[in-house]
Amino acid sequence: MVAAAFAAIALFVVSWTLLHVGFYTRKQIIDTPVYQRYGNAIADGKVPYRDFEVEYPPGALPVFALPGLAKPGRNQDVSVGFRRSFETLMWLCGAAALASMAVVLRALRRSTVNVWAALCFAAIAPLLLGPVVLSRFDLWPAALVAASLAALVSRRLRLGHALLGLGVTAKLYPAVLVPLGVAFVWKRAGRREALTCLALTLGVVAAVFVPLVILSPGGVWQSLRVQLSRPLQVESLGSALLLAGHHVFGLGVTGETSHGSQNLAGTAPEWLAVASTVLQAGVLIWIWAAFARGRGGAEALVRSTAASLCAFIAFAKVLSPQFPIWLIAIVPLVRGRRGLGASALLGVALVLTQVWFPSRYFRLALNFEAGLSWVLLARDLTLVVLVAVLVVTLRRTAATPPESP
Repeated sequence: MVAAAFAAIALFVVSWTLLHVGFYTRKQIIDTPVYQRYGNAIADGKVPYRDFEVEYPPGALPVFALPGLAKPGRNQDVSVGFRRSFETLMWLCGAAALASMAVVLRALRRSTVNVWAALCFAAIAPLLLGPVVLSRFDLWPAALVAASLAALVSRRLRLGHALLGLGVTAKLYPAVLVPLGVAFVWKRAGRREALTCLALTLGVVAAVFVPLVILSPGGVWQSLRVQLSRPLQVESLGSALLLAGHHVFGLGVTGETSHGSQNLAGTAPEWLAVASTVLQAGVLIWIWAAFARGRGGAEALVRSTAASLCAFIAFAKVLSPQFPIWLIAIVPLVRGRRGLGASALLGVALVLTQVWFPSRYFRLALNFEAGLSWVLLARDLTLVVLVAVLVVTLRRTAATPPESP
């Protein structure tokens, strides 16, 4: 197990290095200048949300502040230095996620072949998705989610929920895993311990949010409102269906740029955004209920976690190109042939995303180019199939007896 973990991290180093050469370096679309503005402002002693606007939750601030403190300033050379510091931090998060995967696989007593396959897939996945992993901070919450899952299946229940709460403060999406974590503890250790773990998760979230809410309630609320009120983003499933209708039936579509992304505007996109949110919530509730009605085994927790994250992404009204990063350390942990199939589908989705992002992104987002629109639809439908693979027979799997202590 240790050998597999070190080999996977070494392979991850190779993948990370290759992302800096060849076609991976062409026409990049990066967010690090935004992160550097945040980091520089914090280094100058300014208070986030009060003295300057921040788009992300407070738990994301450390990954902006640390490179900013290490490389203060604003000239072009320092910008390169900030980017390198930030990439190093993200590499460490990726390595931590791989280590957490190894802990999960060991706790589940997986075969040697399964361990090597899962870890090696996650290690090369950045090459499938492309350079977006270098310039987005999503490896930070992804590492926290993987660490939380590792703690839970290793029976460190309170630590797992504390890490889950920290993940929520970093990028909100881990909140969809809280019902699973609470149900897992309830099945394993009883209602009182489950409520204690829930309180711990909420306490961590409060500990991170409350100081900044006190300093700037309006600023923190604005950062959340911007995220929650986003329109139908151009890469979402709803948008892909509208673009398909545009190319086949001549359906009129109108693009707009807002909330830091390219979106579709009009009545149909507004309704599809609402429908996507309702469908997303419905599928998530079904997954949570299926797990809660079962016996709460660790294998069921892993599969339900993967299914929840996939459903959250596949049916969201916003599907940014970095969102699949959230799945890389989780989906390969699913057991058996279903897990192999799920990993294969994830690999296809990653490659299809790289077809248009970043090098052809604006041809899709602004010009609605036909060929890229069909690639987008194929990617989004691949994610839907991935959800189906994970949720079919989920209730029956969740009902299997839990592993013995």
